Amino acid sequence: MTGLIDSHCHLDHFPDDAIPDLLDRARAAGVEGMVTIGTRLSRAAQQKDLTRFSRPDLRVWCTVGTHPDHVEECTVADAVDIVALADDPRVIGIGESGLDYFHGAEAVRPLQQARFRAHIQAARRMDLPLVIHARDADDDVAAILRDEVAAGGPFRFLLHCFASGPELARVGLELGGYVSFSGILTFPRSDALRDVARAIPPDRLLVETDSPYLAPVPHRGRRNEPAFVADTAGRLAELRDIEPAALAELTTANFHRLFSRAA
Repeated sequence: MTGLIDSHCHLDHFPDDAIPDLLDRARAAGVEGMVTIGTRLSRAAQQKDLTRFSRPDLRVWCTVGTHPDHVEECTVADAVDIVALADDPRVIGIGESGLDYFHGAEAVRPLQQARFRAHIQAARRMDLPLVIHARDADDDVAAILRDEVAAGGPFRFLLHCFASGPELARVGLELGGYVSFSGILTFPRSDALRDVARAIPPDRLLVETDSPYLAPVPHRGRRNEPAFVADTAGRLAELRDIEPAALAELTTANFHRLFSRAA
């Protein structure tokens, strides 16, 4: 399989001196690009610096944002500040942001929601896609997406590492969003998620690793890395009864449509 994009990884979790070999393995697996995702706005400069590992045969892009698990650490609060950090050609998206009620105590939920809305507003102002994290918070994520679209108009977004139910997928698609699948799709107990993956329209599908987490079968128990996106893509192709090469072409075209700043 060739021509794949890992639409969501965390290169900042790997030592700099390990990244060249990681990229070699990714290229050998057919990966032609990857996006290293911001989880703290305070580390936006580090995310941008990681794009220096780009090379002619494999591009590295980045996003800037604060993950909901880190909202209490985030001193950058409003859309204006996020826009200022994202106003850089190395940055092709905003996020990741969203809601995580699995890790987040109930008292933190209002702050998560406020930060999520600020990231949405920044994404709309910059006309950049927002990478959305949702865990145990489907109803509130859907409600905020509906509310923000109604109040401020549509914006581009990606429901990343999708592991939610069909209703959030339905709402996301209805509002113009895209859906990305990770190694969770390959896990033995992910039958319900595989049903969702079969139903996503072909022009809204992306693939990712979320590395170094969630290594797909057959790499369970190992540290995940961008090369392993090929395993998730292969499983997704099987589920949708298309050739792996066709799946790679499809998801990469979708990636460039959504992340239009990626060149």
